[in-house]
Amino acid sequence: MHATKVTQILATVSAIAFLAWFHHLSGRLDPMQRPRTGGFEDTMMGTPESIHHPTLLRHEHLNTDQELAPERSMTTGLLAGSPGPASNYSRVVVIPSMQEDDIRWIRKQLPEMDVSITIANNPAAPKHAPKNKGHEVMIYLTYLIDNYDRLPDIVLFMHSHRWTHHNNHLLGFDASQMIRALNNAHVVREGYVNMRCHWSPGCPEWLRTNTGQDTLGKQEESVLERCWQELFPFDPLPSFLAQPCCAQFALSKARVLSLPRSRYIFYRDWILKTPLSDYISGRIWEYSWQYLFTKDSARCPAEHVCYCDGFGVCFGGDLAYKQYWELFQKKTKYVEQLGNSTQNRPANLATGLQVVNGTDSSSALATTSHLLLRTHIANLEAELKARLQDARHRGANPRLRAQECGRPWGEGDGF
Repeated sequence: MHATKVTQILATVSAIAFLAWFHHLSGRLDPMQRPRTGGFEDTMMGTPESIHHPTLLRHEHLNTDQELAPERSMTTGLLAGSPGPASNYSRVVVIPSMQEDDIRWIRKQLPEMDVSITIANNPAAPKHAPKNKGHEVMIYLTYLIDNYDRLPDIVLFMHSHRWTHHNNHLLGFDASQMIRALNNAHVVREGYVNMRCHWSPGCPEWLRTNTGQDTLGKQEESVLERCWQELFPFDPLPSFLAQPCCAQFALSKARVLSLPRSRYIFYRDWILKTPLSDYISGRIWEYSWQYLFTKDSARCPAEHVCYCDGFGVCFGGDLAYKQYWELFQKKTKYVEQLGNSTQNRPANLATGLQVVNGTDSSSALATTSHLLLRTHIANLEAELKARLQDARHRGANPRLRAQECGRPWGEGDGF
């Protein structure tokens, strides 16, 4: 009887030991438990059919339950990097251009940058697009396809004009300033960064997916639902798409490689084959990039966070940021009043000098008001300049940047 119990105990212990060993071995062999490197096989867990046919992809690579998966960006589930102190990042600026565009500013302002310029409307150019369609989409996707195996750490997609209304106001609407100021570590952390900080136009809600009819200024809304089914056939249709305009953004290498090259080929083929016009197909993608690279149908970061962590312009928080713009609006109002008063006064009073008969009291009053407005404007301009300088100084401190943006920071972190 005693021997029988001993035998049973030994058998139980052996079984437990075997199961523990088998579980350990399975964990080591299960590909879902391997640390990923960001390569093709490590980011796709779909079937062979899904690899060769992008339309079958169900985003299996977005599994967020893996204990050993790399650091994730926000709640997207897509691969992101972990920037470190004193990291040296390689980057390229990808710029689509028309043959007639003046792009001399690029080499003059960014001589040290690696820049890839593709001519959209000249098939004879050394670097040209397969077809001039889809606005910048064709060239963006072509770059990712052609350079998938030799990407730098950061890929920055920008337009060919230096100054434009949709560039960041606090950086002088200047593309060269934006490119130089962009925080590489921020791009590595986030994976996808829209280069525009201001919400209007594009946020908080922009393209509605259930209108079924043209909206003034949003012709693409009427075909958005059909396009979504073609581009993301297995994903639920969101109620709207939103991000700051206007298709200028930065990607980390890890984020690009989170999708297979075949996916980018599929999307470029869609641009080539869709009956939609150049304008409409491009506009569809203007508000789809954030979904492709973050899985967020709406991607509208707080403006002060975008400026601070993205470009090193930190006002100290949302309240101080809003106070800056309140002062700016006040100055704008005074400028408008000054313009109106100038239009309603004799031309020779534009300098603020009283010269009409020397006795006209109404003209004297207008001149006084004119000079007072100029004083208000000059004072506000000085205050705005000082606040912006303080914001840049604060943004040069990595600890203050992290504090304003609500992310952790440790002594010695230089990012």
